[in-house]
Amino acid sequence: MIRLGSLAGYPFEGPRLLAGWTPPAAPAVFAILYKPDPGTRPDRYAVIYVGHSGDLSAERFPFQHPRASCWTRRAGSRWKVYIATYEIPGGGPRHREHIAAELTAIYQPRCNDQQYDRAWKDEWIGEYSAPTTGPVARRGPPGTPRPGPPPPGTPPPA
Repeated sequence: MIRLGSLAGYPFEGPRLLAGWTPPAAPAVFAILYKPDPGTRPDRYAVIYVGHSGDLSAERFPFQHPRASCWTRRAGSRWKVYIATYEIPGGGPRHREHIAAELTAIYQPRCNDQQYDRAWKDEWIGEYSAPTTGPVARRGPPGTPRPGPPPPGTPPPA
């Protein structure tokens, strides 16, 4: 088992050598990995592709997948490409898609065509204040009205 993702991560099965792996007919998120420095750090893997599928057996593994040439080029050989899978208990297609996007944002795998930015943008979170905190610095596009404190004597929100 290998954990991928932020904080505690997701418990992925593997890594297994992709060349000898037979994919199950199961929905899962999958990560393609390789060992960037097998001589001095044989237990370390780098994520080079993240995907998800409703049926892993339909993904044309091991090397007929549309991105397989990138995997072997990045790893140096098809005998150096590994796979790890996460079958999400009770997870549906949107859940798999969300986890794959999250992992892509974290690892920025070079063989994925789609990349995601992991940075928060200032306009996503505006200024606010609460009785338990001081005011937070303004975050939003210029010209956005800034909410002020409630007038004295105003009851707190329910």
